[in-house]
Formats: sequence, structure tokens, C-alpha cells
Amino acid sequence: MAELQTFPTKPRLKPTSKKSNNLPESKFWKSFKTHEISGLVSSITSIDFSPQSPHHFAATYSASLSFFNPHHPFSPSEPTSTIRSFKDTSYSASYRSDSKLIAAGCQSGVIHVFEAKTRNALRQLKGHSRPVRLVQYPRVDRLHLFSGGDDSVVKYWDVATETSLSNFLGHKDYVRSGSASPVDDNLFVTGSYDHTVRVWDVRGSKLGSSAMVVNHGKPVEDVAFLPSGGLIATAGGNVVKIWDVIGGGKCVYSMESHNKTVTSICVGKVGKDSGEESDQYRLLTVGLDGYLKVLDYSKLKITFSMRFPAPLVSVGFSPDGSTRVIGTSNGIIYMAKRKKEKVEERSVGDFVGFQYREEPRKRVLKPSFFRYFHRGQSEKPKGGEYLVLRPKKVKLAEHDKLLKKFRHKDAFVAVLQKKNPENVVAVMEELIARKKLFRCVTNLDVQELELLLVFLQKYTTLPRYAGLLMPFANKVIQMRAEDIRGSDGLKAQLRNLKRTIQEELRIQQSLLEIQGIISPLMRIAGKR
Repeated sequence: MAELQTFPTKPRLKPTSKKSNNLPESKFWKSFKTHEISGLVSSITSIDFSPQSPHHFAATYSASLSFFNPHHPFSPSEPTSTIRSFKDTSYSASYRSDSKLIAAGCQSGVIHVFEAKTRNALRQLKGHSRPVRLVQYPRVDRLHLFSGGDDSVVKYWDVATETSLSNFLGHKDYVRSGSASPVDDNLFVTGSYDHTVRVWDVRGSKLGSSAMVVNHGKPVEDVAFLPSGGLIATAGGNVVKIWDVIGGGKCVYSMESHNKTVTSICVGKVGKDSGEESDQYRLLTVGLDGYLKVLDYSKLKITFSMRFPAPLVSVGFSPDGSTRVIGTSNGIIYMAKRKKEKVEERSVGDFVGFQYREEPRKRVLKPSFFRYFHRGQSEKPKGGEYLVLRPKKVKLAEHDKLLKKFRHKDAFVAVLQKKNPENVVAVMEELIARKKLFRCVTNLDVQELELLLVFLQKYTTLPRYAGLLMPFANKVIQMRAEDIRGSDGLKAQLRNLKRTIQEELRIQQSLLEIQGIISPLMRIAGKR
């Protein structure tokens, strides 16, 4: 008789109690209202928030980099603009510390640097031989960035000159993630599919070796410095680990709450700037199991969990703690905006270790106060005040500007080049009023005269312009007869003008003949 085989099974998770749902932390995360942004074609490879207020965010997907304004009152779910200059899939959007520049890698191995406001392409950093999955600006440094790619190389760049200052060779497999130190611009950390996480120091770049190496045990999908700068969090497989950098790379915590691969992690701020630092921040993790987990790493426990209907591949949290953004593998972004409620803010404040204090009320300025008259231009008008608006400047055309400067010939040539008959006739009438039209014709060179004859050939026979242009054309030919005889181009334009006028005369003659036939018939019909 065969032996009965037994398989160990994990016990089912116990349902959360009602008390846990009423905790201040749970209320804080449930106060986020989720908006779905769909139609982005493919997987959301990265999300990054602007460090400067009002904290817009950028997302990479397919061959695009889109910008979103979560505070837009009407359409927060629509991108404000999109950059589509990538030749292939884009990765790892990263804002500079002043939010004026944004960089991103792509499948072709090129790092693109754009101006965040105008979306203009500024630089292309070429040096990686395979796709670049990691691009990151340092905390404050505005001149450099570091990158990592599938060629296993980590590079440190001078953005202005588009040159690679250092190549860090230590990883043996794809470099897919990294993070800059929040306390030192010379330090950054990278994670690779060779299971290792390496800390690099730019000041020791000549040696080309890492300052510290830790083994996560599985391919590293993401890595992040925690705000103190002494701890780093790594994600790989279904495990999230926290390492003590100052203590020589000791693992202080390991979490296996996800059922599938953890794809992205980020640090989120849940309190104001007071109290202990460890109580202000949480570690957000997302995975292919569709779960968002919130880890309080000061107490080493999961404080919130949320399920989404698709595999999650990227996550971001705004620096002011008001917006949470999660990207999925099927091209959907779940943007959650926190509702502003005083009761909620007070409970969260009590939770993270500081008391709620109301802001002191500002004194209302009155016209009898001296400071009332020194408020500045940024002060908004209030009821009962008169708002004096400056007259809007009229945008003048080029020929109008030249006329104001009394450059009559240049204005006449400029309007002829635009080929707008109404403007040309208007300028001619103005020059006639100033008694400068025929002087302008006299001063035209051969090319400008040819331009004038082309205009006359097109519009002289039109009824609305014929009264002015017919005698004007005759006068031009008389004044510039010698120049016309000496130029083949002018002769050709004159022949075209003559042919157009003859055709118009033939049409007028035909119309008169028809009128002569119809008029007697109309008289006979009228008598009857």
C-alpha cells in the first residue's frame, strides 16, 4: 500500500477586524479618491513627480512621455502634454531637483533630456549599447545624472557636454533600478538582475569599484534610499528587504507579503514637517499580484493593503502627500487624490506624533493701513476695489511696423511677399494718401518689380480691385518701361499680364453681346 503523501498548506489569512479599519492610518489611505486614466496603449514603465510645487507628474509608456496635472479642476485624468520623440519604448522618467529638466531612457540605449515646461529636446546622451532602464538625477546636483542599462554598465554623465565621466563596472546582468542618496549627491545605489545591490561613490570613480555590495537573493526589480540616507529598501521576487548602509550592509527587515514579483517601490510622506522622521514616511510597494502594500518601516509592519484589478508595475507618491499614482501592465494609471478634511488631517497628525494646530488668522488689511498700499502686484483684488487693467497691446503685422517707421518701400515689398491682396491694396491706399506710392515703384529693383507684376497679373482683372489696379498697372509699365525691356523675366510677366487683360476684355465683349440679345427680348416680354 502506497504511503499517503501530505503537502504543507499555508493557513488562510484572517479577516481584518473592524477596529483596524478605523485606525487613523487606515482612514488616511482611504481618504484618497481614485481616478482611472486609460487608453495609454502599453505598460506604464515609470512614474515620477516634480519636486517643485504644484507637483505635476510624468509617466513613460510605449514610445511616449506624458505629463499630468493632478490638481486640474476639470480634467485631471487627461495628459496636459505628451512627448513622442522616442524611437522605441521609453523608461525611467526623472525630474531634476528644480523641475526645469526631465530625462528618460529608451529601448535604443539613448538618454533624452527635455525642458519640462516647453517639452523641447535639449540633449541626447549616447553611450549605452543596450536599453537604458535607469535614469536618475542626484538630490541637488543639476549638472550630472547617472544611468544603468541592460549592458550591465552604470554611467555617470555630464549633461551639459553630453559626455560620460565615469563607467562603473561591477554588475553581471541587467541594471534595472537605482536611487540617489537624499543626503549626499556623490552617492547612489543600483540594483541588478545578478541579485546584487551596489552602492557607488562618484569620488572613487577612478577605481571603478562599488563602495558596498549586498545580495538580495533574487533579481532586483527596484531599489530606493529611505529619507535618512542610512537605509535602503530593495525589491526582488516577492520579497522586500531593508538594509543598513551605515552598518555595513546588514539586512534589518525582510517582508514577503506579496504573492508575486514586487515590481516597484517608493517612499511616501504622510505627515507634516515635525516629529520623528521615521514616523513621517511610509514605504509603498506594488507587485504583479495587483496589491499595493504600505509598510511602516519604523515599526516593521504592514499598515495598509489595497487590491487592484491588474498587475501593477510602477508607483509614485507626491512630495506633499496629496496624490498617489499607480501604473499597470495594461496601460491604465490609477491616480488617487486625497480629500482635504480637517478631521482627517487632525487624526493623521495625532497618529504620526504631533498635535494639530490651527494657523493664526491674518489681519484684514484696510485702506486706512499703511501696508494696504504696499501689497504688491500679486495681491488679488477684493470686493469694493477698482481694478485698473492695462490696455492689451495690438499685435502689428510686419508691414504695419514698417509703415510706422516710414519705411515705405520695405513695407510695400513685405506685403507683396505675403500675397494677401486685401493687405496689398490697403497698403497701396495708405501710400497714395502719403503720396509715396510711385516713389516706391521707382525704387524697386528687378526682382521686386517682378513680384509686383505677378501680383498685378493675378488681381488686376478682379472687379473689386480693378478700379485701383488698372490705372496703377498702366502707370507702372510707363515708369519702368526701360527696365522691362532689359529683363527677360519682366518681359514674360508683362506678356502674362497682357494675356490676362485680353482674356478679360474678350469675356466682357461676350457678355455685352449676350446683353444685346437679351435686352430686346425682355422689352417685348414686358409689353405683353
